[in-house]
This record gives sequence, C-alpha cells and structure tokens, in this order.
Amino acid sequence: MKKTKVFIAILLFSHFLTKGQQQEVVGQSPWGPQDQIGTLNMMTEASMLQVLSKITSGRTYDLSVDYFVGMPSFHSLGDPGYQYWLTHTPHGTIVDNPNGLGEGMNKKVSYTGDAISMYTHMGTHIDALNHFGLDGKIWNGFTPEEYLGDKGWKRTGAETIPPIIARGVLLDVAAAKGSLPKNYRITSQDLQLTLKKQGIKLNNGDVVLIRTGQAQFYEDAPHYLDNYPGIGLEAVKWLIEEQGIMLLGADNLSFEAFPPEREDNWVPVHTYLLAEKGVMLIEQLFLEQLSKDEVYEFAFIAASLKLRGASGSPLRPIAIPLNTKK
Repeated sequence: MKKTKVFIAILLFSHFLTKGQQQEVVGQSPWGPQDQIGTLNMMTEASMLQVLSKITSGRTYDLSVDYFVGMPSFHSLGDPGYQYWLTHTPHGTIVDNPNGLGEGMNKKVSYTGDAISMYTHMGTHIDALNHFGLDGKIWNGFTPEEYLGDKGWKRTGAETIPPIIARGVLLDVAAAKGSLPKNYRITSQDLQLTLKKQGIKLNNGDVVLIRTGQAQFYEDAPHYLDNYPGIGLEAVKWLIEEQGIMLLGADNLSFEAFPPEREDNWVPVHTYLLAEKGVMLIEQLFLEQLSKDEVYEFAFIAASLKLRGASGSPLRPIAIPLNTKK
C-alpha cells in the first residue's frame, strides 16, 4: 500500500511538472489586440516629465559599447560579425575622380566615406518583441503566416519602439556579491541583497540594468563570450510580476545565463519576457562608470534606430543622475 501511494505521488508530481512545462504561452496584451510595444506602454508624458524634472546637473553617462571589427558577436549561431570598409579615401578620390571634378578639386577637398555590415543584435542593442516567440506566435498572438514578409515583420518591428525616458536603476550585483563565477545564475535573493546594500527601492515602470561585471572584458571577445554569468528565470519573474519593471538590461552578451534552466526551452528568459510578458530587453550595456561612481538612480534616456520589421536595433542609452532628495 505504501509503495502504491509513493507511485501515485510520483505520477502526480510528474503530471505537475508536465503541466508546468505547458505554461509557456504567448501573452495577450492588456493594451489591446493591436499593441506592438508591450510594457513600454507604461510610459506617459507625465511619467517622463516627472523623471526629467529630477535632473539637476548635466553630468551624463554613455551606457553603450563601441562597434569595431573583432567585437563580440553571435557568430557561433551563424550570424554575421561586424564588418567595416572604406568606400572613399582622400587619395583614392584623387585617383578615381568619382565626382568628375578633377584632380585639383579632389586634392583640395579631402573625402572619406565608409560602410558597415552587421547583425542587428550586436553591441548595445534592444530586442524587439518579434525576436523570440512560442509555438508559432509572437507577443499578442501575431503569427508569421499573417505578418512576416520577405522584408521583415509587419508587426512589432524595431521601428515601433518609441524613445525611452524613465527612471533607471542600476543593480550592481557584481559589486554586492563580488566577482560572479562562470555561468552564474542571478537570483531574486541576489537582487534583493543588492537593493539593500545600495539603499534603494524599485518602482513600477522602472528600467532596471543589471551589472554582472562582464563588460570589463568587452574588448577581449573570447573572454567576454566565455561562459558568462546572467540572470535566472525566477529573478526575472520577481522583477516583472512583483516589482512591475518596464524594461530590463544587462552588460553581458545575451542577458540570461546558460546552459538553459529548462530542458524544453533553450532561451526561457527571452521567451518569458518577449513572448509571454511583452517586455523588451537590452543587451551588451556598458555599466562600469556608473558602478565606479556608485550612481544607482538616474534618468534613462535612449532611442533605437527605426529598422523597419527588424527583430532588434542598436541603442545609444544615456544615464543622467537624479536628485533623489526631491
């Protein structure tokens, strides 16, 4: 009898796990069936003005990284690396005379032109809501059969991402806990410890940036890409479901830690945020100067390139410290 009860308990537990695995479903937007920006709808003119009104200095922090040949990339997945080439040089223009104005003019007017080729998820960038989906759908139930053309998505493309102005919070986990081990998965307890040490609280609609310390190695691509720490699914759920965070970002390659914590999903944090909750995320931030100066609350101001239909876009975020005494 006892063995039978144990067997039934195992079956019930297995059923619970299976049921839990099936809980990953694309979210329907509370902002309506045509919504394409998810939680960025939390921004209003009033909320942006409130943040901007707390700026009392012109001190700024650039939170983006440089783009250069040899920079870290997702080449292991087959995505192209960053390429740069010159299309015009001062001497070449004299030789080629492309403008037809002759040697004298081209010697006087020095002309340099260049071009780049890159994956849209390189350097500091934001993931659009079409980047990852579940079971053939992306955020708000949009399907590729109806909305994905040869020139990109007709819904939730990077061109729909509005300029972002909100209260930003740095969670300097690497400073609070010390150097993080390889593949370390940041927990909600780690985040709460960090908040306590920094003496701040999170608010609904915040932009939360997580420092793992990985950006220290950005110029050394093999080191930067090597088994980096990242956030775990439980911690992300705590930020979204209990703290009401609008936007998340981190200083590592792809935000979450690997290997994945679910056997049935290789990017569970990405699909939870993008597909289930409509929360965009920023990757490959530079947070070292904020950390050095212990700037934990700031006006976060950023805008991405309006790449029509794209699944992501380069981002140039700026942090301006807030006067928190107001």
